[in-house]
Formats: sequence, structure tokens, C-alpha cells
Amino acid sequence: MKNSIMLKFKRFRGRGERSDGAGRPSGAWFAAAFAALAALLVCTSPPLSAADRNVVNIYSYRQEVLIRPLLDRFTEVTGIEVRLVSGKADVLLQRLKSEGRNSPADLLLTADAGRLHRALEAGVLQAVHSELLDGLIPPQYREPNGYWYALSLRARPIIYALDRVAAHELSDYQGLADEKWRGRICVRSSNSIYNQSHIASLIAHHGVEAAQGWAKSVVANFARKPAGGDRDQIRAVASGECDIALANTYYLARLANSKNERDQAAAAAVAIAWPNQDGTGTHVNVSGAAVTASAKNLANAMKLIEFLAGDEAQEIYAESVFEYPIRESLAVAPLVASWGKFKADDLDLSLLGKHNAEAVRIADRVGWQ
Repeated sequence: MKNSIMLKFKRFRGRGERSDGAGRPSGAWFAAAFAALAALLVCTSPPLSAADRNVVNIYSYRQEVLIRPLLDRFTEVTGIEVRLVSGKADVLLQRLKSEGRNSPADLLLTADAGRLHRALEAGVLQAVHSELLDGLIPPQYREPNGYWYALSLRARPIIYALDRVAAHELSDYQGLADEKWRGRICVRSSNSIYNQSHIASLIAHHGVEAAQGWAKSVVANFARKPAGGDRDQIRAVASGECDIALANTYYLARLANSKNERDQAAAAAVAIAWPNQDGTGTHVNVSGAAVTASAKNLANAMKLIEFLAGDEAQEIYAESVFEYPIRESLAVAPLVASWGKFKADDLDLSLLGKHNAEAVRIADRVGWQ
């Protein structure tokens, strides 16, 4: 191979030689010749295999502080280096689309089945299959064709003020449409993927018309214009600005474990009602992982997903982030356990993505800002 390259180099010299007037090749000629030689060397050098790289590259919507302990543990166990790029969901998705096949990302980590579905629709994911993952992750928590896999569960129950609401008043989500809650509900904007997915679940269970009727009545019961995140809704209930809210449970846990005494007091002033226990169950969503269409380190990406779905990683994550493991047999954090067990909606979560666009239209039509 080397002899072939040098022969091409000599031929190039013979055809394209230029003199500086003293019989010596010019500097410009040398520059061009060496550039051609370098190009030939690059083209003929074999690419590094995934094993040679011994790395996995991640684009993550999750905060680094939440997942770094797990990634470090993965490296400790496997010796595979994890390179992490964190950012906002829409920004990273656009980056994946712009980079295309040239993207360095092997794996996408994100929260909410709706966002996973958006990535799937954007064509930046590839389907993968693993018997281990099929055994670790229940069918409703993975995309049917293998495009994404859930890694943790998050529940979205009703949060209520202990001094103004009785638990028996909150039997299901449908009850939030009752006029008795007029001016008493706080919830974040419909721009939140959490609310979009909740509406999508109602579409899947009851149809578009019923979901829209519910959303219209709930909007009429708002205590204020939607603002802030889930923690802000819980704080508003505690302060008396509203009496009930919809929020993911791990936000309540973070308030309870905050170093801020006001947040601790806010958490102590509210409680959780698990809705729809006699029917479909409480709405749940997931954080999940998907292999990118551009993955150069496919085997390492699969190893990481399998590690994150395993018992050790599941229990570490549940203890530190206060989300629920994807298998009921695994332990949850003590605070989370104190809230009691509940029946979770077993809806196929890929449907949340399927109905996302209609959920957004419903929110627009009913004035859910």
C-alpha cells in the first residue's frame, strides 16, 4: 500500500512540477504535493472500530447532575468512557437533525414519551433489539419496534392542600372538571410536554371529544394563568393561591428534600391523591433512551441502555432522583415509599406520542395557555 502511494506521489511530481527559476521545485508545488499525499494516507487508513474507540457519546435532555453518578458507575464497571452533551430538548433535537449521519451522538436520553416520539418522527433514531431489554422493560414502557426504551417512571397525580381539601374529594382526573373546583386549580402551561402527554392519554382512553370537554372545563377552573414549573404549582397550593394542582411526584420529593426551609414547609402543607384507582389508574410517563440513527458506537450504546435498565442502576436512580423504577419488584426511595402504592395506567406509552399533535390542538382550542 505504501509503495502504491509513493508511486502516485512520484507521478504527481513528474506531471505537475514547477520550478522557482533556479531548478528547484517551488514551495507552492511542495504544499500541493504533500496535501495530496496526506489525503491519500487518510483515505487508505482503516477507520477505528467501535471497540477501538471504547466510548459512547450521549445527547441528553436530562440534567447532568441527575445522571452523572450512573454514567460514572457504568464506566467503572465496563471501562467504556461516556461523553455527555446536555441541553434543552428542542435544541438537541434540532442539532441531531442538522448533523444528520455526521452526528457524533450514539444515544439520546430524554424525559417523556412525547419527546421520544418527536425524535422518532424526525428520523434521528434507529430501531434496536435486545432480549435482555425485552426481559427487563415491560412492553408498555418500550416502543413496539425498538426505537426507544423507558428507564424510569414518573407519576402525575393530584397534589392538594391538607387544610382545605379532603382526599375523598379527589377520586379521579375527570372530577377536576367539576364546578366545585372553580378558581381552585393550578397547573403549568400547555407548552409543557407533561400536560400534552396527559391530554394525549385521555385521547387514547376516551377519544378526542371527551378529552377536549375535560380540558375546557379544567381551564375554566384555573385559579390563575398558568406559570412556572411543577414546583411552582405545589408552592402555590401551599401558599393558598390555589387548592389543588397537577404535578409529577419527584418535584414534591425535591421540595421536601430541599435545603430551603420554605420549600420544606410547602411540601409538608400538601399531600398526594392517587386518581383513577378504580379505573384506568394514575397517569404515568417515562424517562427513556434511544439509539441515534448516526450511532458509530452501537454496541457500547446498547451496553449502556442495558446497564441503566438493570437492577443496580434502577435502584441508584430511584434513591437519588425520586422517580419510580420500571419494575415493581425494585425498591423506591423511603420518602416515595411513604406515599403508598398506587395503580398506574398501563396504557401503551407510544400512544402519547401518536396523539401529541391532537393534544396540542385541543389545548389551543380551549384556551389552555
